[in-house]
Amino acid sequence: MAYSIKKAAVLGSGVMGSGIAAHLANIGIPTLLLDIAPKELTAEEQAKGLTLEHPVVRNRFAQGAMQKLLKQKPAPLSSKQNLALITPGNFEDDLEKLKDVDWIIEVVVENLDIKKSLYEKIDAARTAGTIITSNTSGISINAMAEGRSEDFQKHFLGTHFFNPPRYLKLLEVIPANTTAPEVVAFMREFGEDVLGKGVVIAKDTPNFIANRIGTYGLLVTMREMQERGYSIGEVDSVTGPLIGRPKSATFRTLDVVGLDTFAHVAKNVYDNTTGEEQQVFAESAVVKKMIANGWLGAKSGQGFFLKQGKEILELNLQTFEYEPVKKLKTPSMEMAKQARGLANKVKTLVYANDRVGELLWNVFAPTLIYSAQLHGEIADDIVAIDNAMKWGFGWAQGPFEMWDAIGVKDSVAKMEAEGREVPAFVKGLLEKGFDTFYSEIDGDLAFYNGTEYEKVPTNPKVIDLKRYKKKHGVIKSNTGASLIDLGDGIALLEFHSQSNAIGLDIIQMLNFAIDEVEANYKGLVIGNQGKNFCVGANLGMILMEAQDDNIFELDFVVSAFQKAMRRIKYCTKPVVAAPFQMALGGGAEVCLPAAHIQASAETYMGLVEVGVGLIPGGGGNIGLYQKFLKGLPNGVEIDYQAIATKVFETIAMAKVSTSGEEARENNFLNFADGISVNADHQLYDAKQAALALYEAGYTAPLKQKVKVVGAPGYATLLLGAQGMFQSGYISEHDLKIAKKLAYVIAGGLVPYGTEVTEEYLLNLEKEAFLQLVADPKSQMRMQHMLVKGKPLRN
Repeated sequence: MAYSIKKAAVLGSGVMGSGIAAHLANIGIPTLLLDIAPKELTAEEQAKGLTLEHPVVRNRFAQGAMQKLLKQKPAPLSSKQNLALITPGNFEDDLEKLKDVDWIIEVVVENLDIKKSLYEKIDAARTAGTIITSNTSGISINAMAEGRSEDFQKHFLGTHFFNPPRYLKLLEVIPANTTAPEVVAFMREFGEDVLGKGVVIAKDTPNFIANRIGTYGLLVTMREMQERGYSIGEVDSVTGPLIGRPKSATFRTLDVVGLDTFAHVAKNVYDNTTGEEQQVFAESAVVKKMIANGWLGAKSGQGFFLKQGKEILELNLQTFEYEPVKKLKTPSMEMAKQARGLANKVKTLVYANDRVGELLWNVFAPTLIYSAQLHGEIADDIVAIDNAMKWGFGWAQGPFEMWDAIGVKDSVAKMEAEGREVPAFVKGLLEKGFDTFYSEIDGDLAFYNGTEYEKVPTNPKVIDLKRYKKKHGVIKSNTGASLIDLGDGIALLEFHSQSNAIGLDIIQMLNFAIDEVEANYKGLVIGNQGKNFCVGANLGMILMEAQDDNIFELDFVVSAFQKAMRRIKYCTKPVVAAPFQMALGGGAEVCLPAAHIQASAETYMGLVEVGVGLIPGGGGNIGLYQKFLKGLPNGVEIDYQAIATKVFETIAMAKVSTSGEEARENNFLNFADGISVNADHQLYDAKQAALALYEAGYTAPLKQKVKVVGAPGYATLLLGAQGMFQSGYISEHDLKIAKKLAYVIAGGLVPYGTEVTEEYLLNLEKEAFLQLVADPKSQMRMQHMLVKGKPLRN
């Protein structure tokens, strides 16, 4: 049968259950959120005269969880409006509603008997063909399915989300022995295409893939630290970004996860394994003592680290007192920082003959061996294991990619010389004359499957630019950007300058791209796969020219940038911008004139120039104003003052969206623009959008005059800013910036309702931008941002 999920139910409204419900609401799926009905009233409920039978009381847990969603940080909801898609209820009154849903997700306490008892009730209430999954992090999927009806068992499997569900990419899908293959195939596709996740198929083994290896790695690191006398801070200074791991490294990660949760996960493996492996997962005396003290990490205010005022202290495991954080500093760390690429950095560190090298080797070696031992047991291939660790734990390289980075041959020789037992799977690779776990077949990524290399299966919606360029080459490239043929008549302009900051090199490539696309292509996508889409113009270059009093040069750059943005807008072929993560300042200005914006679900977009003492200079002011106007229906009387005020506030307060949906609410996107839930599919979606526009007979917009609010509007815009200045909320220089911004948005001191050309407005913008750039106070703000990375209020 063909499956589709239009409506879902989440059973269990704890942090994880409510987070999954929020994620479903974010993608537009109406969701029931059910929990137990309370057995006694709270003092507040008694005071209101409520009884245990009152719906407000009966749905208290689910309702309370929904209210928490609005306050949690990071926000589980991509827009507060999405809360309306979640309906609270309870297990006693609302289980019959399960007959109307297409997917039931169980997220109750990790207890097999409780889960089985709930499944019995679900089995009686559900409609045949409804998919049921458990978000368990380690209980056997087969054990949970026992005793249920044949249809239940056929449609039952594990879907293990990682916390927080909105932000973490990994979804482990764990079939039971009875799960129908078509249900597994559907959930994989649904997980990737609709939920926007990176899906790995895991086997029904203790803690599945990521938690099994991740917990092992954390325990080995802890053991190494204690045996060799490293401090907590020293370990974290080495096991974070230096080796391609998250900033939270080892012990800060444990604090965030919670030591009670960590101990529970470790115990689950301990209870289900034997021998040497079991001993690694044995209860840690340190963790036991910390839990007894109530030092559970972030949730209890202290764990391995304690924040006192602005200072962060680390726990001394000998004295159990907190003391200043220590960090390791060795020559190998300096050498690694100079090495090009993560693989070379890691190799430099792991083989270093110092305290850093010893620590990392003694953590890496057992973790890599363990991962290879589990190959075939926890997953069918190394790709699933590597992806699980990258997507679930934020590792830049999975275990087998890491092994390739440090050299399989050399590391195995060292392991064997130390008496470590290397798994047959690894020895087999070397015996066949291979020396890496990953290779290439016809330019595509391939992996070692235990016998030979086979191509890594890929979703056609995933475009890996690095590999794509290697295979297909580029049309033209310079230091700032490359133009790539994406196939099907669509070209892609990729930024790759430092931080993707916009300078003359990118402007030059943009002009070339528009010429090339107008002559030979159906459309252009502007996108990349850097850390952020674009964090704005090259601030260092602007400041240097301003300090040299080179305003003529800056005038040339701003004019060139404005012209390039106009070329995006009036290109005869559709231009689609694909912003993701940070699209700030100039990054937002590139998007606003595009024929279509295909944002990512996690797009943080804003015109933030006031933070560095400037206003947008690349057409952002007029671009946002026109985006507002474009979103209004024809024939409706327009309140231009209300629009000018909204645009002024958005730019003056440097508002940045906290999601793609909020970018739409802030009018950086309109109803016709798209949002890709799966970031890996964004370039594919943008390409399809460009093709669709071309096939629909796209024509460039006509140049039209713009109606502005003029002198009376300017006065209105300044009222609020003047009040804030007089109340001491903003400085004199803030007021100066606000006046310049208001003047540009109002269109100068012309009569209200005057129609002016875009060129006129762009000249006003450029003039104001250059005046602010020349101001010493704005230069101080720019300098402060470049040096400290945060705004200066002067």
